[in-house]
Amino acid sequence: MSDYNHKRDFETMLADSGMPVTEQAATAHWEQKLTDAGSVVSNTSSVSPFWRLISAIITQPLLWLVQSIVTTWLPNSFVKTAKGPALDILAWAMNIERQAAQAAVGQVKFSRSNASAVQIIPAGTVIETSPIGGVVYRVATTQEATLNTGQTSIYVNVQAEGVGAAHNLPGGYYAILPSPLGGGVTAINTGAWLTSPGTDKETDDDLRERVRNRFAAVNQWHVDATYIAMVTDFSGVQIRNVFIEKDAPRGPGTANIYILFDTGEPSPSFLNSIQNYIMDGENHGHGDDIRLLAMPKQYLSLTVDVWPQPTLSDAEKVQLKNDIEQMIRAAFRENTNYEVTTTQPNSRFSMSRLGQELHDKFPGILDMDFATDRLVNGWFVYRLSYLQVRFNA
Repeated sequence: MSDYNHKRDFETMLADSGMPVTEQAATAHWEQKLTDAGSVVSNTSSVSPFWRLISAIITQPLLWLVQSIVTTWLPNSFVKTAKGPALDILAWAMNIERQAAQAAVGQVKFSRSNASAVQIIPAGTVIETSPIGGVVYRVATTQEATLNTGQTSIYVNVQAEGVGAAHNLPGGYYAILPSPLGGGVTAINTGAWLTSPGTDKETDDDLRERVRNRFAAVNQWHVDATYIAMVTDFSGVQIRNVFIEKDAPRGPGTANIYILFDTGEPSPSFLNSIQNYIMDGENHGHGDDIRLLAMPKQYLSLTVDVWPQPTLSDAEKVQLKNDIEQMIRAAFRENTNYEVTTTQPNSRFSMSRLGQELHDKFPGILDMDFATDRLVNGWFVYRLSYLQVRFNA
């Protein structure tokens, strides 16, 4: 429902309670009060000095109060319409706090082919991505690490240089050392590298969903809402990305809770922290056997043929090709730089819709053709193993 409709609903609430909400209604109300009191005002013209005085000192302040009530006080009294600090207060009443923005934390693998000497990896070593939608993402090591003689690889803790979920990129994206270390050392983030996902400050809509879910979770039974409430208390997990398989996957009393990130994949240690809280912390129903899992994936090899507008220059074609590739990757949850429909479990993913979204975003596309018409997901999401965007004359 739009803000306008909310305002109209609140005005109706006040009017139904007997409060005048328009200048005409207020004037009629004052006139009736005067009549009921036996006081007759003969000059009822709008330019009457008496009514101009009443308008200035009574009617206008009333209308200001009405607008304040319908645009601020009443909307901020309900979870559905509250915003900002007012929603924080309503959430606090349900023992929920808005999740703050935080930087992604994980591990990057450093490797070398020549292990004949000791190699130091300094704290603060930066690993970055190629540009994604014009943005380069960077992580840096948080401690010094040493590759000893004979050791060819090591995992080193890293943290993103900025906060936000956009840094939760899949394996293989962080692979560039802007300042080479020497000794043939390379670095790359592998799959499920995130030990603590990067998060944006929780939006009003996401916080509102958690508050609404908590209402359903306040009971003596461990229903879906109860488990969702526990899982989404962990930073980086959003209600829309929690899926419960409850048809006894391992026998009676068993269920799987799948966690999906907008980009990247949760690490085993992150999933274990939630698993331990629910099961080892005895925060589960009697007889319940709950298992926390990353949403499974199936890999897809995708080729896309594109016919660009003939008026584009060579440089514009290069940029368009890169933009198309990155937006397609966003649809398959590899980045969050584009507003595009993403793959979802237990649903049909429409390639024709993706094509329409690409057309809407990039007018330089004359025509395009996907090698795959449509995808039907089960308890998994499709990920890209290979993507080729081919331009045709």
